[in-house]
Amino acid sequence: MKIEAVARNALIARLKGRLHEGQRTICEEFVAEGDAIHLLQQRCRLIDEVLGQLWSELGLPASLALVAVGGYGRGELYPASDVDLLILLPEPPDSVLAAQLEQLVCLLWDIGLETGHSVRTLEQCLEEAAGDTTVQTAMIEARLLAGSASLFHGFCSLLKGSLDGQTFFQTKRMEQEDRHQRFSDSPCSLEANCKDGPGGLRDLQIILWIAQAAGYGKCWRDLEQRGFITGEEEKLLEECEAFLRRLRIHLHLHVGRREDRLLFEYQTALAEQLGFTATDARRSSEQLMQEYYRTAKTITQINSILLQNLGAALFPLPDEPPQAINERFQKTHEFLDVVHENVFVNTPEAILEAFLLRQQQLDLNEMSARTQRALWRARDLIDDDFRRDPANRARFLAIFKQGRGLVQEFRRLNQFGILGRYLPAFGRIVGQMQHDLFHVYTVDQHILQVLRNLRRFAMEEFAHEYPFCTRLLSDLGDPWILYIAALFHDIAKGRGGDHSELGAVDARQFCADHELAAEDTDLVVWLVRQHLVMSSVAQKQDISDPGVVARFAGIVGDERHLIALYLLTVADIRGTSPKVWNAWKGQLLEQLFTATRRFLLSREALPMPDGTIAQRQHEALRLMRYFALPQNAHERLWQQVDTVYFLRQSADEIAWHARTLHEHEHDAIDQPVVKARLNPFGEGLEVMVYTQDQTDLFLRIVGFFSRAGYSIVDAKIHTTRDGYALDTFILLDISDRDSDRAMIAYVEHELGDRLSHQAPVDIPAGGRVSRQVRHFPLQPQVSIQPLVSIEPDETGKLFVLTVVAADRPGLLFIIAKKLAEHGANLHTAKIATLGERVEDTFLISGAELEESTGRVRLETDLLKHLQV
Repeated sequence: MKIEAVARNALIARLKGRLHEGQRTICEEFVAEGDAIHLLQQRCRLIDEVLGQLWSELGLPASLALVAVGGYGRGELYPASDVDLLILLPEPPDSVLAAQLEQLVCLLWDIGLETGHSVRTLEQCLEEAAGDTTVQTAMIEARLLAGSASLFHGFCSLLKGSLDGQTFFQTKRMEQEDRHQRFSDSPCSLEANCKDGPGGLRDLQIILWIAQAAGYGKCWRDLEQRGFITGEEEKLLEECEAFLRRLRIHLHLHVGRREDRLLFEYQTALAEQLGFTATDARRSSEQLMQEYYRTAKTITQINSILLQNLGAALFPLPDEPPQAINERFQKTHEFLDVVHENVFVNTPEAILEAFLLRQQQLDLNEMSARTQRALWRARDLIDDDFRRDPANRARFLAIFKQGRGLVQEFRRLNQFGILGRYLPAFGRIVGQMQHDLFHVYTVDQHILQVLRNLRRFAMEEFAHEYPFCTRLLSDLGDPWILYIAALFHDIAKGRGGDHSELGAVDARQFCADHELAAEDTDLVVWLVRQHLVMSSVAQKQDISDPGVVARFAGIVGDERHLIALYLLTVADIRGTSPKVWNAWKGQLLEQLFTATRRFLLSREALPMPDGTIAQRQHEALRLMRYFALPQNAHERLWQQVDTVYFLRQSADEIAWHARTLHEHEHDAIDQPVVKARLNPFGEGLEVMVYTQDQTDLFLRIVGFFSRAGYSIVDAKIHTTRDGYALDTFILLDISDRDSDRAMIAYVEHELGDRLSHQAPVDIPAGGRVSRQVRHFPLQPQVSIQPLVSIEPDETGKLFVLTVVAADRPGLLFIIAKKLAEHGANLHTAKIATLGERVEDTFLISGAELEESTGRVRLETDLLKHLQV
C-alpha cells in the first residue's frame, strides 16, 4: 500500500515526535537513576513500538517478517547505536513489493532512525551467513518485531541447523586476536576503546556468541550452570559489564553521536558523571581510567579462561593420563595443570612455581583453564609472610634468570594481579595514566614494554633489530640485572617527589631482601637513580664537547655501568611511544656511548682541546683525500674558524664543509652556499648554510624549513672570523613524504635564493595543537644558565637556554623570533621532541644576556608566548 503525501507527512511527524520524546525521557531517567539496563531495554521497546506502528501503517504482506538483529536483536540499544534490521521474505520481491520496501526504508530515515538494514529470503540469509561470520553473528541474536512468526521460526531453525560450533569458535577467536592486535594487545591505551579494545564490551559479547552458536546458553547464568564459570566469576562479569555499559551510555550521551573511544576531551566530564571527584593528587579522569583499566584487565583474564574452557568442550581431546611434574603440577595435553583446584590454597608457594615451570618446561604450551582460574583466585594469598619467605624470593628471582618466557610470564603475573601483590609498589602503578605528553602507555604497561625491549636484545632471532645492543648485552654478562632495573625504574611514578630517587630506595630494599651481591645491588640502584641522565645529556648537551663527555664519564664511572645505562636508555625511550624513538635519537645515544667508552678505556685525564682538534683535523684530511682534492683545499676555511668550530663539528662534517666551500671558491663572494645531503648517520637531511651574516638569519632559516615540512632536530651555528655564518642543520621530514633525496635540490635552490635576496621571513603555517595538549596542558618552563665550559674564554659569555613546552606548529619559530628580538646569538641547538612534548636546549650569547635583568626579560617573554 502506497501512502499519500499528506498522510505520509503526518505519519513521519507523529512517529518522529514519539521517538524524540521517548528517547529524551529515557535519557533523563538514566541521568537521574543511572540504570544502564533500564535505558538499553527501554530504548529497544520504544523502537519496537515505533517500528510496529510503521509496519502496520504500510500494510505490508503478512507473509513477510521484520526482524531485529545484532545488538538491537539482543535487546541492547545504546543511545547512538544503529538499529540493525532484517526484512525477511518468503521469496524474491516483485516490483510492487520492492517499491513498498523502498518506501519503508526511506521512512525509517525520515523519522530519524539510523538503521542498518538488509532484505533477504531464507536462502539468501543462509548464503550470506555461510560466507560472512559477521552476518552470521548478527543473525544469531535475531528477534521478531512484526510479521510472519512461522517465517521467523523457520529462519531460526535453518540458521541453527547451519551453525558449526567449532568453525564459529575458531573464526571468532581469530577475529578477536586480530582486533586485539589493532590495539597493540593492550587494554591500557590512554584513549581506550571501551567497545572494541582488549577488555572492552566486545570481549564479553564474543563469549556469549560462541556459547549460543554451540548451544551452551545465552547469558552468564547459563554458562555458570553448565560449569564454564564459577558463581564468583559470574558475579564479577556482571559487575564489569555493568560498569562498561554505564560508561558507554554516558559517552554516547556526552558526545551526542556514536563514539566508543575514551578520548582525552571526554574523560573529565565522564568521570564527573560517573561520580569520580578530583583530589589534590589525582584528576577525576585519572581515577576513572584506572577503574576502566582494572575492569578491562579482569575481562581479558576471564575471557582467556572462558575461551579455553569453551574450546576444550568444543574440541574434546582424546583421553590420556596426565604426566606428573611434581606433587603439585602435571602436564595434561601440553598444558600446565594443577593436580587439584586447591593446590595454591594448600601450598601458596606454588603460585610463583607455576610461572617458573612454564619457563623451564619446553613442552608446556599454555596453562590450563583450571590452573589460570586457581591462580587468579589465589592472588590474595600473597601477604607479608609470603613475601618474606626465602623460598618465594628465590623463585621470584629465578624467573628473571630463565632463558625463555620472561616477558610472557611477567605479563601473565601482572594480568593475574600477582605481580602487584608480590610487589605492592608495582600494584600502585597498575593502570596509572601518565599525562606527560610522550608516554602512550600506563606506567605498568610501559615498564613491561621496557622489559620486552631489553629481552629482545638478548634473543638471537631479534639480533637484526639492534645488533649493537645485542652485542653489548652479550658482553655485559648477566642480563637479568638489567631486567630488575627495568622493573623498578618507574615504579615510584605518581607518589610525588623524584621518582628516580624514590624508586632507587625500593630497588635497594628489593635487592637486600633477595640477597643480590653487593656489586649487582649497586648497579641496579644506580641504574634506577640515573635512568634519565643519558638521554638528557645526549639530547640536550653538546656531546661533541670533550668536557661534556668527561663529565658524563664521571657519572657512569666504568664500562659496565655505561653499557647497562645505554641499554636501559634505548629500551626506555623505545617503550614510551612509537612516535618518540627515531634514528636520530639512536645516533645521539650511540655517539655519546662511543665517546664515553673511549674516554673510560683510555684512563686518561680530560684531553686538552688541542689534542681533540688535532685528531679531528687529521681525520677530516684523511676523508678529503678520497675526493682527490688539492692538499690545501681546506686552508681557506680553516683559517677563518676558531677552536669552538673544531670542537662542535665531527670530522665528517669538517671534511664536508671544506670540500663544499672549495668547490664554490670561484663563486661570487656575496652569494650564499647551501648544500644538502642525506644524513649520513640516520634519517632525514643534513643541510649546510654558508653566507654573509645577516639580520635574523636563524629566524629566516627556521621559517623556510618549517614551510618546507621539516623539523630541525639539531643545529650548529658558527660565525667565521670574516663575518660569515657557517651553520649546519639536521632535519626530519614531518610531512610523511618519504622523499628526502628528491628534496635536496629544492632545499639548495630555494633556500639559497631566499638568502641571496634577503626575502621576507617565511611565517610558518598555523595549525591546531593536539587533543592531548589541549586537555592535559603542560606549563612551559624556561631557564637560562651560564655555561660551564672547558674553554676558559667562553665561561660567563655563553648561556644555556632550556625550554620545555607542549609541541605545536611553529614553536621553534616563536623561540627563534624571541631570540632575535632580544639580540641573542645562537651557537648550537638541540631539539628534542618527545611525543607531544619538546625539551629544547640552546647555547646562546649576547650583550643583553650578560646582565641578569636581560636574562629575566628573555625568560619572561618566552614564557608569555609559549602558553598554549
